Amino acid sequence: MTVDAHMHVGEFPLFDVRMDGVGLAATFTKFDIAAGLVFCPENHLTREAVEAVDAAYGLYWANPKLPGYLEEAAEYLDHPKFRGVKLHPLIDGYHPNDPIVHPLIELLVERGLPVLIHCGHPIFTLPWSIEELVVNFPAAKVILGHMGHGNIVYINGAIDVAARNPNVYLETSGMPMHSKIKEGINRAGSHKVLYGSDAPFHDPGVEILKVRVSGLSDDLVERVLHTNAVDVYFDGVLPVPG
Repeated sequence: MTVDAHMHVGEFPLFDVRMDGVGLAATFTKFDIAAGLVFCPENHLTREAVEAVDAAYGLYWANPKLPGYLEEAAEYLDHPKFRGVKLHPLIDGYHPNDPIVHPLIELLVERGLPVLIHCGHPIFTLPWSIEELVVNFPAAKVILGHMGHGNIVYINGAIDVAARNPNVYLETSGMPMHSKIKEGINRAGSHKVLYGSDAPFHDPGVEILKVRVSGLSDDLVERVLHTNAVDVYFDGVLPVPG
């Protein structure tokens, strides 16, 4: 079975895609997904989805520019089905290492929870910009969402950052080069690459196949599709649904 480290709920008219709890549950069934990490800029929709779907777990979408965001983050992270935070500095418009982000990372370190950061677009989500935050918080678990996305310079940069920093992980969704998944494993470590689909923006079947044809051995495919995400998000033990 698969653990999907990157999924969305909500309406996204610009992309003509959407995902609600019913669609999420159907996606889990269709692709044999044991657990999915979901999020949305409207955090109440994430909470509704994870409370309705057993195998769904939430990431709190934090916008450090909003007043009271840290208190709200702490409240959401008290929920037993929220397993970390999503940051999107590109959409919300801030540098990853802006001091306004630091109290959130301190909170995550205190709770032992990861942060998934969108990675792969100028000006705010280039891997080297995120690395500035990483080196300030070596105890934080930082996942580079999309591992550089669609630009080979940024993909290589994301792998470089993960290889240099033991607390940095790579997540595969939307990154088109299957061979770079294997390179990420070889250079950063077998525990450092997590499968994600970015559903509903990408089809999980396509994203899973990308991992399966990456040239990895069967045991490493299992690590990418399942074990690594369980280790990062659930401390090695996937909760029993229900």
